[in-house]
Amino acid sequence: MGNNLKESSLEYHAKPVPGKISVETTKPCKTQDDLSMAYTPGVASPCLAIKDNPEDVWQYTSKGNLVAVVSDGTAVLGLGNIGPAAGLPVMEGKAVLFKRFADIDAVPLCVGGVFKENGRTDAAKLIEFTEKLEPTFGGINLEDIGSPACFEVEQTLKKRMNIPVFHDDQHGTAIISLAALLNALDLVGKKIEDCRFVVSGAGAAGISCSEFYISAGARRENFLMLDSKGVITKDRPGLTPEKARFAADTDRRTLADALKGADVFLGLSVGNCVTPEMVKSMAPGAVIFAMANPVPEIFPADAWAAGAAVVGTGRTDFPNQINNVLGFPGIFRGALDVRATDITESMKLAASRALAELAREAVPADALEVLKEAYPKDYADGMFNGENPLKNTYVIPKPFDIRVVPRVARYVAEAAMKEGVAGVEISDLAAYEKAVAARIKR
Repeated sequence: MGNNLKESSLEYHAKPVPGKISVETTKPCKTQDDLSMAYTPGVASPCLAIKDNPEDVWQYTSKGNLVAVVSDGTAVLGLGNIGPAAGLPVMEGKAVLFKRFADIDAVPLCVGGVFKENGRTDAAKLIEFTEKLEPTFGGINLEDIGSPACFEVEQTLKKRMNIPVFHDDQHGTAIISLAALLNALDLVGKKIEDCRFVVSGAGAAGISCSEFYISAGARRENFLMLDSKGVITKDRPGLTPEKARFAADTDRRTLADALKGADVFLGLSVGNCVTPEMVKSMAPGAVIFAMANPVPEIFPADAWAAGAAVVGTGRTDFPNQINNVLGFPGIFRGALDVRATDITESMKLAASRALAELAREAVPADALEVLKEAYPKDYADGMFNGENPLKNTYVIPKPFDIRVVPRVARYVAEAAMKEGVAGVEISDLAAYEKAVAARIKR
């Protein structure tokens, strides 16, 4: 399987032409008149219009539907610090997903020369590069930038730039997993503020998920976070500010210690680090999101056999896939369509709410047909049936559910308008949701 996948993937990326993306024009360029409009002399008119009124850039250019996928290749998937050129296939893939799921044009920008002597990210250099992109792009998707520099890069750019900046490795996983968590806790009859959390992995995703759950009602004192050295405790020297906020006053040191009596396990670390015995030591109704890829911290069958109530992973071949493609296309669609200047906490929470609600709604016929084709076994097993399909194997919608992007975009756009970060208003949000669905279908 491994060799076949490797060979198939290399061929997929090489033929019929290298790479996965290209540029297409949106206007005709077949005649002398077309050429004179696309370029000189006709192009002078929109140039001067924008010079006189900078807001006209949204009317006369592609900026309003253009996102830069910016990476320095220091934390690529599970591959680590492989550099910007080696990370380019991933960023091209991200551009494919933007287009396929939300009809957003995205350009991969893999950046070199932004490293310290130790090969890690020089935050100041990456910030300097990225902030200069604002005249061209309507949004910035930061991708695969190593921790802890990624926190400084995003936070600084959000302050300096007047367009949305979003580090998907941090917030994408947080948004999707919160939606799944809220539904899972409802199934087991628990409230988020009462739950004890164990987080394995103190990188960008682990820290951001934890902070996001706290913004949704979880209590910081109920978290135990582990890095490669074990439980992060207050007596540990040399902690980064991000880790220090989760340092606990506890005598627990190992993952096995931490999981005793825990309600929720969040895995963003390494495969096979959780045993069935550890799951058995958790509180009744345990929720396990084992999201290490390609090998999860514990496989779902083993977790369920050990007594877990709800199990999710990052893989497509298991139930409850925590997949970032459920988030970023709709989030950016909504943000771009209202010309948002930021992606705020309330916009992210709105995206989580949209996803959680969809898993509880009856699936309409057109969406069911798509799901039947994309997930034939799940369809045959009745996963999508009923007025409320929510169950322990379905706490989050599927990536190919055609309702996802339109609903997320609607809720994000609405939150942006309520918070006052939207440049334009959408008066009929129901009509907007239908319009996004029609746009993607085309």
